[in-house]
Order: sequence, then structure tokens, then C-alpha cells
Amino acid sequence: MRFSTLIMAALVVSISSFAFAELQNVEVGGNIRIRGNWYDFDRASDTSFIEQRTRLSVKADFTQDVSAFIELDYYNFWGEDFRSLYLTGADFRGSGGNDVDLYQGYIEAKDMWGTPLSMRVGRQELALGNQLLVGTNDVSSLYRGLSFDALRLTFANDVVSVDAIAAKLVETLGDFGDDDVDLYAVYASYLGIEDVVLDAYWMFIRDDQGVIGGLINGTDIDIHTLGLRGAGVIGAFDFELEAAYQWGDVDDVPNPWFRIFKRRADVDYDEFMVNAELGYTFDMAWTPRLFAKFAYIGGGDPNTRCWNNNADLPFNRLFSNVRYSEFLDIDQNMSNVLLYALGVQVMPTEALELKLIGTYLHVDERARDRGWWFWRSRASRGLGWELGLYADYHYTEDLVFRLGYAHFFGSKGLERNTGDMNGLARWAGDRRDDYNYLFIESEIKF
Repeated sequence: MRFSTLIMAALVVSISSFAFAELQNVEVGGNIRIRGNWYDFDRASDTSFIEQRTRLSVKADFTQDVSAFIELDYYNFWGEDFRSLYLTGADFRGSGGNDVDLYQGYIEAKDMWGTPLSMRVGRQELALGNQLLVGTNDVSSLYRGLSFDALRLTFANDVVSVDAIAAKLVETLGDFGDDDVDLYAVYASYLGIEDVVLDAYWMFIRDDQGVIGGLINGTDIDIHTLGLRGAGVIGAFDFELEAAYQWGDVDDVPNPWFRIFKRRADVDYDEFMVNAELGYTFDMAWTPRLFAKFAYIGGGDPNTRCWNNNADLPFNRLFSNVRYSEFLDIDQNMSNVLLYALGVQVMPTEALELKLIGTYLHVDERARDRGWWFWRSRASRGLGWELGLYADYHYTEDLVFRLGYAHFFGSKGLERNTGDMNGLARWAGDRRDDYNYLFIESEIKF
């Protein structure tokens, strides 16, 4: 039995005693989000769909700063669960395969024993910092949501906030920790500077299954991520800068059959990620804000040799809720990329916000060369340009409408380089590709 598992079990048992407090207040809330999407992937097939996510929550407050929260959600595409066949008029149960799920369900105790210590145990969302590495998976299209079965301890006062998190990602019902996947994290924030937050964090994924997307197979995977972040507003300027270093290893990846004396390859994580944004808001009509973005997601040191399988893997984005491209980063898992962006935001009215952003992307580590000597073919770094125009209209405080269009001008780097699936898979693109994306969305919260 692992010591960390014993600690988690003891804390879960301790907090359960708070649930006997007297019920004081009950709140009901929810969210309905509907989005129509049309994607044009040029040579590949176009795709269009309407997605809807419906959430309903109940929060019960007890004495002694104890509460319980339950949230159910349902996500699917329109037409997936229609219950009638028009040809015959026969009615039947919906067969879309997606049922109502327990999205969140946790017990929370605040100010435990008269201290600034809080505890939340159960299924819950985790949104750390700006969600660069751990978030709720609800940005842009395919907003399925993401929650964790976790224990979260929080120490917070006016100056500092520290979260310690232990989450179970995969449970195989074996011995404690065997063949499971776990996440551990410590996330600390300093709040002592007005309108500025400074964060430091450590995250650790312990994977006892040893499979990365079916592309790299081993017995165990350990990924550590150490990061610093600063964000805030100073006068008319707003800024955010985050840098993370990732290290770890994948055990027992086999070498080629002829490596008789070294049967196992050295496959490691040893890479950086940087995310930065700087904006300036003018004090004038429409309050225009100009901003610039930069991101570096390291591509590691890919194996270009035929006599072994040694490699440093690209930076793994974990559970990011930051989308850098509507086309190349649909699942928030794009890696091996450098990104440069410029944009402007304006508010013609208090209810309407418009944003225009242009982005250039190119790879960090190119694919291996083809051919020999003077007829050698080298992969290009340039992936292409993306231009996006977005509008948010707040009809009321609770109801918002969104509309957007994006176009991607492809370049030669789409053809051979890896970048999809955290840098482990190639993009299925061509230098002549031009992509289009159009959406319209409504969302209400209550």
C-alpha cells in the first residue's frame, strides 16, 4: 500500500464526519450551452454539427461551514438521441450512447478547526491558474467538460493561497496504485501585490499503465512539471507570463531487435513551455485593447536514428483548457510549436465585444530529412497563418450569444511534421490547405 494512498484515505474518512451538520440552505443552478459548428478542412471532408451541454446543480449548505455540491450534465450532438424513425413512425428509446453523468459531486468544509484550511473531496472541477495545464475543457467547440475524482486541501488568507491535490485518473481495482494513473499537484499563489498574482506549482502524473496514446509503449510513465506564473494589471497594461519545465521518463520502451546488449531505450521528458501575453487598453470610445501573444511548446529531441529508439518527448500539455488554434489545437493537445499572435478587442456597447486576432505558427523540431546529399529533402518549419474574428453579445446578465469565423492559410510544414496528440502524431495536412471554421452559440446560466 502506498503511503500517499493511506494519507488520502485518512483525510476522506475525517471529512465525512462533517456531513452530520444541520441543513441551512439549498441553491439550485444550471447552464445550457448550444453551439452550431461548421468545419471545412479543404482536402479532407467537411463536418458540421450542433452540440449541446446541459448542466443542473444543487448546493446544500450546512452548519460549521460544511456544504455538499452535486452537478449532473449531459453532452451530445443534436440528432444523436432522437426517438422516432420517420419512415415507419416507430418510436424507441434514444440510442446515442451518452447518458446523464455525475459531473461533480463533493463535500466541502471551510475554515476547519478555526483555521484558513478548507477541504473538498469527491468529483470536482480543477481550474489551476489560467488553465494552461489543468482546466475544465470547455473552451471553444467540443466543450465536453472535465472533472476529477480528487481530494483538494486549500490554505488561503489575504496574502497566500496553497492547494494540495491528489486525483485518481484511472482505477483498475488492483492493489493500491498498481496499474492505476494518478495526479498529484501543489499550486501556490501570492496575492500580496494589488491586482497582481504570482503562482508557483508542481504537478506529477504517475502512470502505472505505460501507454501514451498507443504511440509509445512502456511499463511506467512519470511526468513532473514545475512552473512559475505571473499575471495582473498595472495601469493600462495587462500581462501574463508563465513558464514550465517538464521532466520524467518512460520505462521499458524496447530497442530494435539487434540491440542485444541494450534491450531498453532511453525515453524521457525534458522540455519547456512558455506562454505570454501583453495588452494595453486605451481610455477612449469603445475602450480598444491591443494585445500580443507568444507561446513556445517544446518539441523535445525526436529520434532520427535507426539503431535505437532513444528520444526526448515533446512537452505534454496534460489537461490544458487553452486553445491556440481552431484547427491544429482542437483537443488542446498541440505541441512542438512556436506561436506569435497580434490582436485587438473593442466594445462598441456595454453588451457587445468584438475581437480580431492573427496568429502565425511554426514547428520547433522538424521532421527528419529525406534522401541523401545534394537531393536531400528537408521538412519546412512553417505551419501557416490563422485569422479569427469573434463577437460576444450579452443580451442579459444570464444570456450570451457568440459568433465567430476563423480561416487558416496552410504552409509546407503541415506535411511531415509532428505536433498533434502532444507532439506524438503528424498533422494530416498539405501545403495547399486552406481551412475554414464558422460557429454560432448561445449560453444561459441560472
